[in-house]
Amino acid sequence: MFASLFKMLKNDTYEVVIGLEIHAQLNTNSKAFCSDKVEFGAAPNTLVSPISLGHPGTLPVHNKEAVNMAIMLGLACGCDIRKYNTYDRKNYFYADLPKGYQITQMDTPICNNGKVEITLPDGSTKDINLTRIHMEEDTGKGLHDLDLENTLMDYNRAGTALVEIVTEPDFRSGDEAYAFLSEVRKLVRYLGVCDGNMEEGSLRCDANVSIRPLGREEFGVKVEVKNMNSMSNVKKAIEHEFERQCKMADNAEEIFSETRSFDALKGTTFGMRSKEDANDYRFFPEPDLPPLVVTEEWIAEVKSRMPVLPKELFSRFTTEYQLGEYDAGILTESKEVADYFLGVCEHTENYKAAANWVMGAVKSWVNSKARHIEDFPLAPATIAEIISSIDGGTINFSVAEQKVFPLLLINPTHKVSDIIAENNLALMDDDDALQKWVDEVLVEFPDKVEAYKSGKTNLIGLFIGQVKKKSGGKADPKKTNQLLAKALNR
Repeated sequence: MFASLFKMLKNDTYEVVIGLEIHAQLNTNSKAFCSDKVEFGAAPNTLVSPISLGHPGTLPVHNKEAVNMAIMLGLACGCDIRKYNTYDRKNYFYADLPKGYQITQMDTPICNNGKVEITLPDGSTKDINLTRIHMEEDTGKGLHDLDLENTLMDYNRAGTALVEIVTEPDFRSGDEAYAFLSEVRKLVRYLGVCDGNMEEGSLRCDANVSIRPLGREEFGVKVEVKNMNSMSNVKKAIEHEFERQCKMADNAEEIFSETRSFDALKGTTFGMRSKEDANDYRFFPEPDLPPLVVTEEWIAEVKSRMPVLPKELFSRFTTEYQLGEYDAGILTESKEVADYFLGVCEHTENYKAAANWVMGAVKSWVNSKARHIEDFPLAPATIAEIISSIDGGTINFSVAEQKVFPLLLINPTHKVSDIIAENNLALMDDDDALQKWVDEVLVEFPDKVEAYKSGKTNLIGLFIGQVKKKSGGKADPKKTNQLLAKALNR
């Protein structure tokens, strides 16, 4: 998948060192500390309340489902789950922060340590270590393109539950960062804790980028790059920042800690502000939220609800179902596709055929309609019935794909056997009729018959195709081949 992408970001003098901070907006129905509804695309400032706007005298409360999702993500990443959690106020003034502070976890992140495994193009793997995953609330959103003179503020997003995933500085290329983001997005979607849509801002990534001379252990000065709304833009921003910092170092220019933004159209970063230190935020304990105590029983209950994760499914598909790594990789790209495939396999043991149908005709329909696989009209059992009809010799793959499958899409509740019978699609196995078509084809192509007898045996395909054409696609290919071989070898 990443064969043409991976390369170490280094030249003869420097290498890059990268750490990522990923904000994942949790799929809760209400916000982190109040009952305001969460909904993307709602009219501006319609999903707010005195609590999310920080009016005096209002009190926040814990959202248990947000905590459940944070625990689930931590368990999936092999993190240590903190039992005693407190919250802090991160104070700063900005227009998108209606309260003037953000409720977050400064010193007591709910998840510590852990790792995420990424796969490299040569099949090897690399562990990306996590520093922490902590819970916090989102800010509002500035709209810069609706008014020529003013920035407009939409506070619907303010207070939405987030987790921030902070990695160790383990990346050495933009491609490794891309692979990690892909894996994290897949993971949060499997868990159902986040929809992973970077374009909508529900998954956001900041990259901390520095360079250091080759062979040196000490890290260089870190620059944070923000506002990247796709995985490819994260990769491009890292690569540009590496080149920029290398040029600065070569010219003996000082690289200073700052926050930069990425211009996707130009493919460049630009300075926003000097990087704040933690003490600039004046963190202090959140006085209105009591400590959150997570018990072993609570963790066990969350663990019992976790789905099978993509790595486990990949292993199952390549061992129990004997699929190749390519097929297993495609089928585990999304939980919905994996679940559909598993549904087909409940009704057939021809797992390879099941994989081919899901990766082929099923995904082709989904992609052509720009829909989700949940919208696909045929039940998994119907795909298994198509496979059974092919394996049993009732129809061949060509008839199944070109005639039976399209008719089923129009009549999704019909049985495959009924579609075949109603449309007279069953393969012709009448020896007399097949022999008649074989004889007609051989008479029509005497030169090809002579060529076949002279050693060009690959012409058998032409004869089979002509018999198939005469039969309207209904000639049994196995019997046709047998009759042709017998006639040509007389």
